[in-house]
Amino acid sequence: MIHPYVKLARETISEYIQRGRVLSAPVPLPEELNKQAGVFVSLKKAGQLRGCIGTFSPTQPDLALEIIHNAISASSRDPRFPPVTADELDQIKISVDILSEPAKVDSIDQLDPRRYGVIVTSGYKRGLLLPDLEGVDTVEEQLDIARQKAGIKSGEKIEITRFEVQRFKEP
Repeated sequence: MIHPYVKLARETISEYIQRGRVLSAPVPLPEELNKQAGVFVSLKKAGQLRGCIGTFSPTQPDLALEIIHNAISASSRDPRFPPVTADELDQIKISVDILSEPAKVDSIDQLDPRRYGVIVTSGYKRGLLLPDLEGVDTVEEQLDIARQKAGIKSGEKIEITRFEVQRFKEP
């Protein structure tokens, strides 16, 4: 059974790509969608990343709109990939990550790349890496990738926050 978060993301992407329309939040809004949180929507095709966009803090009034907004962005606005086409829809697997509130860490000993995602900040530059990603096995790898995403050089001082996710994905 597909979780309602993933079902909403799939319906959103399908509607947007096939008809150019943005779904509205369900009415009435189910209780599980009537809260705020950061959300990442990730798309994979043949096991390879095909799009991933998200927010580490909520930008929408509820979780439904956060998922809808980020699902459209992941499928059509990820600058690393061309927009998903209607022909690809059946080959795409979707996951939705709901982020906990980020918490500052004082030491990298408080990190675990399987359990925690990280946000690194240096001045106005900020990079985020989700937890439990294939090929990211150490804290150092996780921090290096987050730094690269933010354009932060290895010698620059960073502030680190961590967060946990609830990951919901298609089978």
